[in-house]
Amino acid sequence: MRGEHPKHKLTPMACPRELADVDLFGPGAQEHWYEAYPILHKAAPVLVLRGAGPDGASDVFVLSSYADIERVVKDPERFKPVMSQLVEALQAQLDRGERQPRDPARFDLALDSVRTLRPTIELWRAHRQELTDPWVGPGARRHTRMITRVADELIDRWIARGTGDGGGTVEFIAEFARPLPQMVMGGVLGFPDGDLPRLADWGSALVMQYVHGRGPLNLLSEEQAVQQAQRLEGFAEYLAEQVASKRRDPQDDMISALTQTHYQALDRRLTDEEVYGIVYFMVLGGLETTQYALEAQAQLLCEYPALFSRLRSNPGEVRAFIEEAMRLRAPTQGLSTRITTRDEEFQGVHVPAGSVLHIRFGAGNVDPRQYASPYQLDLQRKSLGNHLTFSQGPRTCPGAGISRLEQTIAWERLCTRLASLKYAPGNTFEHQPGVMLGTLALSLCFTRPAGRAR
Repeated sequence: MRGEHPKHKLTPMACPRELADVDLFGPGAQEHWYEAYPILHKAAPVLVLRGAGPDGASDVFVLSSYADIERVVKDPERFKPVMSQLVEALQAQLDRGERQPRDPARFDLALDSVRTLRPTIELWRAHRQELTDPWVGPGARRHTRMITRVADELIDRWIARGTGDGGGTVEFIAEFARPLPQMVMGGVLGFPDGDLPRLADWGSALVMQYVHGRGPLNLLSEEQAVQQAQRLEGFAEYLAEQVASKRRDPQDDMISALTQTHYQALDRRLTDEEVYGIVYFMVLGGLETTQYALEAQAQLLCEYPALFSRLRSNPGEVRAFIEEAMRLRAPTQGLSTRITTRDEEFQGVHVPAGSVLHIRFGAGNVDPRQYASPYQLDLQRKSLGNHLTFSQGPRTCPGAGISRLEQTIAWERLCTRLASLKYAPGNTFEHQPGVMLGTLALSLCFTRPAGRAR
């Protein structure tokens, strides 16, 4: 397929040729996902992983069909989110008067805020409308000036680098794609600029299971769990300090707003612990996805040589580009986040009640039954925004709005300030482990426009 790199020598895993070769979760699987998806679509749109369930005996069912995934994510009552199941278990423990030991990774902070603020679909919607949408959803446009400033500041650090012909090289991930969402989320939440390195490290620690976890359940080893807890040391205390400071002296930021708001859905103010939980999820989901989207988009622009010039001449097409790029290379390839509440059938495969469903967003986004020429980037494609990258339905990613805005502004500024973009020599395009489509490094050559583009 166009745009994929021959990376077979980077991993001992062989390129899959038939269904028996497909392994989505083994070491090096990331280099072969887009070779495995056509096989799944044809031979096993429901892939059964025997004995991979949380009890070691039940099965996990991998869904790769767009229609099946859409059906599941749009019905959280029938296909219960794992988070809801955990909240119900926590509530049952509290009702029995049981006290759980504190989670060293402090997931208990986030889970308890879900239990009190959004235990039902109705409260989930209210939570989004009142508490997160004004900052990272439809209201994210309030950050347009700040995001533009951050993008230009990052470009300023390397655009003057290079030779006398107006060209240079940039390590795109380290110098742009990674710091952009870190700096933006820090600004949204109201963290001091000097604390951003700690925010970045905590964010990386929070997603450890999605990078280093094993199998469809993203399980960390005991040693890895200890490492995660050590890296998160001080996180809860830092949030407590920030919340206390914002209560005393509110500023124009999300944490301040959460400390001051009267939550209409519950007719009360939020507790400190509830604010912690909301911020926890902002840090968890607000950094990695946008980084991976930006780096994948940079690769697509290099693989379609005329596209960068096209976007420079037609900036109104940037939004279409990022939507099609997110469809073609979803940052989050799959998550095991839904449980069947009754016996189900997908593609003729019986799925017992209580089964874990692994939702393979990346495969659904290139399902040929949904998209013509699914592996081609097409800015004229109909319904560009109907991809599965942010999920769909009532539990669509709450930060989709700000991620889209960051990506759009990033490429508007890059297209304005650069004349061309192409791969630098030496890239291997090797991906990190886990379920995220994250390239480890990406070196690019660029040229600057004649004159000063700002």
